[in-house]
Amino acid sequence: MLAVSIHGASGRMGKALVGAVRENDTFKLAAAVASASDSRIGQDVAVIHGFPYLGVPLTANVPETVQKADVVVDFSQPYASLQLLRTCAQQRKPVVVGTTGFSAEAKAEIEEIAQTIPVVLSPNMSVGVNLLFALARIAAEAMPDADAEIIEGHHRHKIDAPSGTALRLGETVAAARGTTLAEAGVLSREGFTGPRAPGSIGFATIRAGEIVGDHTLLLATGTEHFELKHKAFDRKNFAEGALRAALWLPGKPAGLYDMNDVLGISGLNLKLG
Repeated sequence: MLAVSIHGASGRMGKALVGAVRENDTFKLAAAVASASDSRIGQDVAVIHGFPYLGVPLTANVPETVQKADVVVDFSQPYASLQLLRTCAQQRKPVVVGTTGFSAEAKAEIEEIAQTIPVVLSPNMSVGVNLLFALARIAAEAMPDADAEIIEGHHRHKIDAPSGTALRLGETVAAARGTTLAEAGVLSREGFTGPRAPGSIGFATIRAGEIVGDHTLLLATGTEHFELKHKAFDRKNFAEGALRAALWLPGKPAGLYDMNDVLGISGLNLKLG
């Protein structure tokens, strides 16, 4: 069995991951990590999420939990993720990162760390979403002059916008058109905006209720509209993808990988920084 440590184990994705590990005979839960400020530190991680007792207490001791693991899975916050990655690099442990909201500087540090250990970094571990990325590239290349709009929706608790998945979708469209999201992206609109800029990639964000994750790419011309859409109904979807990455990663050479590599569809998409 593969020993996995979950970093960010007290959150919504933590719950989904604990449940997925319990149902998968390939893995055993070696450790569960949360912020030191979490009032549930010391309690059994399965029990706090409503599962039967597992015997794995929630802890804030990152070095100890990394040492126990064959592979680490991280769904936390950018600052905590960077600390974890540094620890994994010191202990030469592979890590799967699903955290979003990294700055350009943080992404550069992750690339540097990935020169010493294998890292899977993906804003979305869903198989369907990664197929969405691949199909988005094909569509953007086929309709280079269409207006591109990305509409995403998540639960009211999400703290970053647009979502990491929406930004990745925008990066995919931009790269397919020979530009960058920094140049073409319009992340919000308000007031008197004037006509739409040619080649721009617009974003619209919804935060409401308990939406797990909705993403739509709209390509519109004067004569037709083309949509690619993905809806997630259960975080188990993301957890299963993360465990698929965790099973694939150990033994791989040091490097920065994404879910296209895990799924074997990297030839269908662009490698994005």
